Amino acid sequence: MDRRWVNLGFVRRFEGTQDSKWAHPTVRPEQNAMRMKVGSKRMCMQAPTVEQFVNAVKQTVHSNKRWVPPPGKGAMYIRPLLMGSGPVLGVAPASEYTFITYASPVGNYHKIYKPIAEAKAKGFTDVLFLNAEKYIEEVSTSNIFLVKGNETLTPPTSGTILPGITRKSIIEITHVLGYQVKERAIPVEELFDAEEVFCTGTAVGVNSVNSITYQDTRIAYKRGAGTVGQKLYEMLTGIQTGRIEDKMGWTVELD
Repeated sequence: MDRRWVNLGFVRRFEGTQDSKWAHPTVRPEQNAMRMKVGSKRMCMQAPTVEQFVNAVKQTVHSNKRWVPPPGKGAMYIRPLLMGSGPVLGVAPASEYTFITYASPVGNYHKIYKPIAEAKAKGFTDVLFLNAEKYIEEVSTSNIFLVKGNETLTPPTSGTILPGITRKSIIEITHVLGYQVKERAIPVEELFDAEEVFCTGTAVGVNSVNSITYQDTRIAYKRGAGTVGQKLYEMLTGIQTGRIEDKMGWTVELD
């Protein structure tokens, strides 16, 4: 079956999501809707209901179905956007809000961040951010996981770390595959004895890290067949593309 991918990635209040099939499914759009509601409440914005959100995603996919790339050739990005549109110039909540969704190719944010541009100029692919206490937070557009022995570790999402939908899905898949998962603060020094490191996000899915350089010391990690990251990648993309039965109940048919 020809399965094409539409991706829901994060929106100003931005959310984002991907699609991948005919008839298209998208994975966990209701989770993106809930995340928009949480962020909107914090910003005193009136968010759409989960039903309105999901229906808007479906309509956008149908209206742009001819632009969904074929399997293995990329993904369509759906951008639900909530913005203040009332006539208010002062520092106050808007009197009304507009909710729209639009489609685009999967985006690349790297060029808009100065630290990432500087890292790329030195031959690196991305930047891993730490907090003031030198604990690991996240990669520029992704959550991060470390594998140490039988444990898979990831920083908790309280405070400054985005509660990624792909992150949430990977944690659940990790449990299904029988691995231990711990959400805890991770000192940067733990990078030196990790066996694997991988990132998760809407656009990257699960992306294993080849190496990290910290204070001029390069640490290399396992990648490829047999690694935890590869097994998680195969199960996640298998569910998204229909190669694996969705026993998690994540996919929403958009026909």
